Formats: sequence, C-alpha cells, structure tokens
Amino acid sequence: MLKRLSPDQAREVIRQGKIGRLGCVVESGPYVVPIGYYLDGDSIYSHSLIGKKVHALRANPSACLQVDEIQDPYHWRSAIVFGKYEEVTSEADRERVLKGLIEKFPSFTPVESVPVHDGQSSVIVFRIRIHDVTGVSEG
Repeated sequence: MLKRLSPDQAREVIRQGKIGRLGCVVESGPYVVPIGYYLDGDSIYSHSLIGKKVHALRANPSACLQVDEIQDPYHWRSAIVFGKYEEVTSEADRERVLKGLIEKFPSFTPVESVPVHDGQSSVIVFRIRIHDVTGVSEG
C-alpha cells in the first residue's frame, strides 16, 4: 500500500541517496538525467560539464531531483525535492562543495582535474535550493 512520507522521512531518503534524477525543462519539454549529489542544509549540490542540462537550467532555473531506495518492487521509498538552480561561483564555496562530493564519493575526481579551455573551467558547480520536498513509500 502506498504511504506518504513525512518531510523528514523524504529528506532522509535524499540524504542517504547518492544518485538522483535531475529534472528540468528544455525547449522541447522535460529533460531528466542522473547525477551524483549531496544534501547540505536546504540545498542539493553537484557539478556538471557545460551542456544541454546547464543551458536548460540557466534558461529556466526551476528543477527537481528524484531519489529512491528500492529493495524490491513491493518495498521502496521515493522522494522528490523541488527548487531553484543556482551556480556556485565563489572559490571558497566551490571548494566546500568539492570537499562534500569527495566525502560522499571517495573516488570522485575533483573538477580541477578537468581541462581548462580559454582560461576557464568547463565545469559548473551548482546547487538546487530546496523549496519543497515530498515522498511516498510502498511496503
């Protein structure tokens, strides 16, 4: 039987997860991609190369992230955060985000190792500032 999760339970699903599906809007409609992330306070943090996802989020910063825990088809929890995309630009904040990613993903390669083009890194560090969180469970 489906059961609604409390906001705290939904946040716990998000906190424990490692891979989520980031949803945004491109000109032709919805666009969803998997990302590695971590939750810190009221924001989801991640990074990306510049591409379709970043261009879409710059044009329309409304975003969501869906995360699930699946034991089997009859025992699972799913949570979605809704929020606003913001790029992290200060060096101190970028470094803090990278440290958070390294803590959650010990084999994570820091973005500093990605080649720089025309004097600028092609890697974007970003957050989704959470406005709402919901969740459901089965079993």
